[in-house]
Amino acid sequence: MTSPSSDTNKVEDPRDELPEHLPALRAFAMSLTRNSATADDLVQDTIVKAWSNIEKFQVGTNMRAWLFTILRNTFYSDRRKRKREVADPDGVHAAALCERPAHDGRLAMNDFMVAFDKLTPEHREVLILVGASGFSYEEAAETMGVAVGTVKSRANRARARLAEMLKLEEGEDILSGMDATSLAVMSKSGTAAA
Repeated sequence: MTSPSSDTNKVEDPRDELPEHLPALRAFAMSLTRNSATADDLVQDTIVKAWSNIEKFQVGTNMRAWLFTILRNTFYSDRRKRKREVADPDGVHAAALCERPAHDGRLAMNDFMVAFDKLTPEHREVLILVGASGFSYEEAAETMGVAVGTVKSRANRARARLAEMLKLEEGEDILSGMDATSLAVMSKSGTAAA
């Protein structure tokens, strides 16, 4: 048996008392959450917070009351947070928030420029006039000094050649990351997509 004087000299770490309160904390957490997994998580969060902030606990006061206050505040804080969150079990909302990485557009644009530079000068000219500059086939024909049918034919062949060099399948949307001018060059209408 130890003497009373040695007990008063001994400084106890309040952390040593934490395990004693686990059953009561779990019961309190169960009464709040009504779910054993959520209750266990809540108790764990409470213990972590108590451990991290043990210097705020006043030795000699009621440890259980202090822990219950932490647990209760954590529970209601999490509830407030969840009210602002949108339930999305199927990922519908998350999918709508997704955005293609910016580098995809730069890579597609780089591939486009390499392929565009490999076209014949006549094909580049017609795509610039009809696509990028927004000229009608008639205006492009007048500028180039050729028949309208020649402009249409060259534009179609140039687009087909670009699609082939870019390895585009029919209807593939690889150009969505490109700027309006590049899209206009590939557009069958001869004007930039809105």
